[in-house]
Amino acid sequence: MNSVDKGVNRPDGRSRRWAEHRERRRRELVEAVIEAIRVLGPEPGIDAVAAHAGVSKPVLYRYFSDRSGLWLAVGRQAARSVVEAIEPAVAAVREERDVVAAAIDAYLAFIEADPHVYRFVVHQRGIARDADVVADAMGTVASGLARILGDRLRALGLDAGPALPWAFGLVGYVQSAGDWWLREQQPISRTALADYLTSFLWDGIAGIRRAAAVDGR
Repeated sequence: MNSVDKGVNRPDGRSRRWAEHRERRRRELVEAVIEAIRVLGPEPGIDAVAAHAGVSKPVLYRYFSDRSGLWLAVGRQAARSVVEAIEPAVAAVREERDVVAAAIDAYLAFIEADPHVYRFVVHQRGIARDADVVADAMGTVASGLARILGDRLRALGLDAGPALPWAFGLVGYVQSAGDWWLREQQPISRTALADYLTSFLWDGIAGIRRAAAVDGR
C-alpha cells in the first residue's frame, strides 16, 4: 500500500515542483527583460531583449506564449512595483490630505526614476489587441490604491464604497498628467506637479467627509 501511495503521490510532487520552478523562472525572465528595457530603451526588439537577458528567443517563448504575453507580464510587474512604492509612502503619513500627496509623489518618483520602463508599459506598440497592457497595469495600481484608500476611509468611520472609483479616477488623472510631464521633459519640478495634483484631487476625500456630515453620519 505504501509503495502504491508513493507512486500515486510522486507525479503530483513533480508537478508541483515543476510549476514552482516555472513560476520562479518566469519572474526571473521578467526581471531580466525589465533590466534590458532600462538599458535598451522603451521600444526594444525581442531579439535585443533576449540577447541582453542572456537567453534565446525559444527560451523566452518556452515560458511565455508569445511576445504579447511577455510584454503583458512585464507590464504587470511594473504595476506591482508602483503599488509597492506607494504603500510604504502612504503608510508613513497620518493626515488624509497627506495620503493623496504621498501616493501622487510616490507615483511620480517611480516614473521619474524608471522612465524607459514607464514608456514601455504605456506606449508599447505591436501588442495584440486583446492584451491591453496599459489598462491591465493601471488596473493593478488602482486596485492596490483602492485598498489603501478604503482602509483610510474605514478608519475615519466613513463608507469605503467610494474607494475603488476614486482610486481609478485618481490613477487616470495622475497617469495622464505624469505622461505629459515626462513627454515634455519635466517642464516643472516633481514637487510642484505633485502639489498641483494634490490640490486638484484633494476634494475627493474632503467632499466625501462633507457629504457624510450633511447626511448626519
